[in-house]
Amino acid sequence: MSGTDLKQRLAAILAADAAGYSRLMASDDRATVASLDSARSVFRAQIESNQGRVIDMAGDSVLAVFETATGAVTAALAVQRGLNEAASTTTEERRMRFRIGIHLGDVIEKADGTVYGDGVNIAARLEGLAEPGGITISDAVRGAVRGKVTASFLDQGEQAVKNIPEPVRAFKVTAQSAFDMPTASLSAPDVRSPGKPSLAVLPFTNMSGDPEQDYFADGITEDIITDVSKVSGLLVIARNSTFVFKKQNVDVKDVGRRLGVRHVLEGSVRKAGVKVRINAQLIDAESGGHIWAERFDRDLTDIFALQDEVTRRIVDALKVTLGPAERALLANSRTSNVEAHDCFLRGRELMVNATSKNREFFDRVVAIFRRAIELDPGYAEPYGGLAMAYCLDFQNRWADTPGALDLAAHFAALAIERGPNEPYAHYAAAVVATWKRDLVRAKAESEEALALNPNYALAYGTRGLVEIYLGHPLAAIPSIQRAILLDPAFTQQYLHFLGSAYLVAGQFEAAVASLRERIRLQPTTDLSRAFLASALGHLGGLDEARSVWNELKDVNPKYSLAEHLARLPFQNHADLDRIREGLHKAGLPDIETPRTGA
Repeated sequence: MSGTDLKQRLAAILAADAAGYSRLMASDDRATVASLDSARSVFRAQIESNQGRVIDMAGDSVLAVFETATGAVTAALAVQRGLNEAASTTTEERRMRFRIGIHLGDVIEKADGTVYGDGVNIAARLEGLAEPGGITISDAVRGAVRGKVTASFLDQGEQAVKNIPEPVRAFKVTAQSAFDMPTASLSAPDVRSPGKPSLAVLPFTNMSGDPEQDYFADGITEDIITDVSKVSGLLVIARNSTFVFKKQNVDVKDVGRRLGVRHVLEGSVRKAGVKVRINAQLIDAESGGHIWAERFDRDLTDIFALQDEVTRRIVDALKVTLGPAERALLANSRTSNVEAHDCFLRGRELMVNATSKNREFFDRVVAIFRRAIELDPGYAEPYGGLAMAYCLDFQNRWADTPGALDLAAHFAALAIERGPNEPYAHYAAAVVATWKRDLVRAKAESEEALALNPNYALAYGTRGLVEIYLGHPLAAIPSIQRAILLDPAFTQQYLHFLGSAYLVAGQFEAAVASLRERIRLQPTTDLSRAFLASALGHLGGLDEARSVWNELKDVNPKYSLAEHLARLPFQNHADLDRIREGLHKAGLPDIETPRTGA
């Protein structure tokens, strides 16, 4: 091998192994292998979601490399949290606990991606110093993550470790409460990380003097959110959460605290005839100081260039470096037809904000999106809008459109054909494929949406839900937690997803906690109550399970869990049987396990 095949660089190395693995294997080898497979899924999901790469998973060990120390520590905290939650109903002697060590140092990387050197060796020695279920890091890592992760660090002093000439100063890492499950209040863990500024774009104020122009100001805001979300070097809060503050007099510092971000963009839009004016201010949410403020005056025909300019100003101000692919994505803007874009904005606004969703609502949405397509047949997003509209009609039966799901699939395919780099098109395709029970396609499309928009909370939620239906509930949890971080105001829906994952995984106490909170936030839910009753039945909480079931029947007297489960695309019969078994344990009415399509 030539020297040109080797690359020396700085990297964060995570090393882990299972404590007492030989004892667990001797006691019950099959159960231990199953636990190890589940743990590997948690490791892999968290490593990949924090910009890391798995190097090796030989035996009971894990070795991974990260671009940043913060990514490595964040992943380690999430792994230990996920493993603890997964083992909450496992007896102490059967729990598989991992020790994790992290070091930041030089490594030698081969062309095939494997790494060697003191950076790897020190991480392995730190892992040996960690407690089972714990994390130990080096002084170099502590310095790199100071003030950038929500954790406490206990100095363990200098440690003499095998085959390393100089002592290594070690720190024990403990997660703080910011990683706890969100509550009903609109609050979020601090999502800031080094090299990745965090941003919330508040809804721009409509200054046109015409309330009918609200959709236009909202559309400008959403387009800016969509554009900046495509930048992997930014962490951007979802539209659902920022629009909670619409038409409110807000304290930017309070917004930053509640959404867990360092930067806030706010502004106003005035549309008058063929002219449009945007005022925008980028604000440091900690100090309240302006980073920049500017007024943009343009002809309406230049609205897309104006939005691009605002996005570029944000990226430049936050000193984010764009790769060639990201530059291409941002340059590949939406339609150049202003009227078609206007129609899409109206349709999207109606989809999100209509107070009454029925046959009339559905017909209006379809007509608006079809008009946008008439004006520009190559415009991808209205096809995605039609795909979502017909998919929702399939679920809610507003119009009972014959073949609604097939129509949704047709329009999703057209959206991708017209806009292969449009995240919304792939997200729509993922949702449609989920309901068509094509879960492999649904997972692939949600991942494509995330590749194009790494801040797409809805795509994270969909990917998590698909993992549940595929029978991988523990692998679903990191995606769902990421969705909660990016969209804290939409927590109630994601709490149902979390509760479903824990229920299917047999982690009944965690399921109860998530589902109780979901019901508190969404009192009219029926499925969450059915799942809560099942989890309580498994735990022996029979009286509460029956009380919850009675509440469900008050909410929806005609509810049939068997019919509801038949619509959900669970791949494994055992997952459905677990839900049914909990209800039987609570003495609730017999629920037949649906077999069609499951």
